[in-house]
Amino acid sequence: MADQKQRRRRGVLLTLQGLKKLQEAKSEAEFQENYGNRYTLEALSDRTGLSLDTLMKVLKCEAGVDRQSLKSCFSAFNLVLESSDYSGLKPQIAEVFELEATQSTQEQPEFPEGQVPLDSAFYVERSLVEAECYRAITQPGALIRIKAPRRMGKTSLMARILAQAAKSGYRAVPINFQLADKATFNDLEKCLQWFCASVSLGLRLPNKLTEYWDALFGSKISCKMYFEQYLLTQIKAPLVLALDDVDRLFQYPDLADEFFGLLRTWHEEAKNRDIWKKLRLVVAHSTEVYIPLNVNKSPFNVGLPIELQPFTNEQVQNLVKQYGLDWSDQEIEQLMALVDGHPYLVRLALYHIQQQQMPLEQFWRSHTLNGIYRDHLQQQLWSLQQHPELAAAFTKVVTETAPVELDLAQAFQLQSMGLVHLHGKQVTPSCKLYWEYFHVGAGQPMHRFSSSS
Repeated sequence: MADQKQRRRRGVLLTLQGLKKLQEAKSEAEFQENYGNRYTLEALSDRTGLSLDTLMKVLKCEAGVDRQSLKSCFSAFNLVLESSDYSGLKPQIAEVFELEATQSTQEQPEFPEGQVPLDSAFYVERSLVEAECYRAITQPGALIRIKAPRRMGKTSLMARILAQAAKSGYRAVPINFQLADKATFNDLEKCLQWFCASVSLGLRLPNKLTEYWDALFGSKISCKMYFEQYLLTQIKAPLVLALDDVDRLFQYPDLADEFFGLLRTWHEEAKNRDIWKKLRLVVAHSTEVYIPLNVNKSPFNVGLPIELQPFTNEQVQNLVKQYGLDWSDQEIEQLMALVDGHPYLVRLALYHIQQQQMPLEQFWRSHTLNGIYRDHLQQQLWSLQQHPELAAAFTKVVTETAPVELDLAQAFQLQSMGLVHLHGKQVTPSCKLYWEYFHVGAGQPMHRFSSSS
């Protein structure tokens, strides 16, 4: 009996293979279902049906659990628990110690997803950009505008600006418009109330909308009063407000005109009134502003403009070394030729090559249809399939041998997806990888965009 109790207490733990499988499935679910935001422990508990304590044991691999708990974790992410995914406690502890010994000499990279963690050794600094942003955020009433296609590093840069602000004693609050319900954007008052409530939550202040909202003045003045008479007076330090994915508002031109006009007003107020000097804004968007905004009311023509560029050869070379890979200059140039220095595509390649110890010959043979870029390419394909006119426009881009001219809104939307480069009014595929997948690999390009593909 005593032996049985000891065995039950000891339980099983995930092997490195099982832990990696679970983490990658969780990351994919976060990208697909949670706008790229990491699940909280509470959300994972609801999803798996496990207690917080059991979940911590599973994810940290520090204490044994029963096999059914591992099966619940795996099935929550549509995985099947296999015998190679777990082992008894003693072998696993030795394996973890071995991993920690390896990590002590070389930090292990995180799976490329969403924001690069603040403490990651694999974040690529654009030194001049970060330095300029850190300087700007100390200025009263500052406004920083970050523009780049998706997965170029906007959110990672914003996180570092907020961290730097926090080190300076400022209050830092991130607001992601992807987290707002679609119905929020159907009405200006509802949108501004969501915005005010979200900032209150970020500052851990009570929601006092009913006290400051006045129907007589309207929603914009009520929103201004909420900040001026409540939020900014309640805090002693400057407030750095980081607004991510604001281009979601571009789908609602009337709402966007009012909201962005309000931000511009607050920025201008800082020139004359001390209370508004406490507010510093960081705004990130993936595409050019393709909706008409009054030039005197737009926040997109004032403040510090930051446009993130692809990685340079030197940056990729340094990142390759950080991953512990021994590449020649020619091999780095080959990767650059394939993905044009796109940060996410570069990191995804290096992660899989390093983790799977994949020979470069294998990577070059199968990087599209059945290789490491398969899921990403299929996601891009699915996005295009939801917008037939956009798909038709991109088909024209990948089939023409010369740059093509597109409708401006379509060109901007394709650019926001990272699929094209703009050269004035001319559009070209952003990299060889997309051209191979959507043109060469397809044989008949339009077939890729049919609903049955």
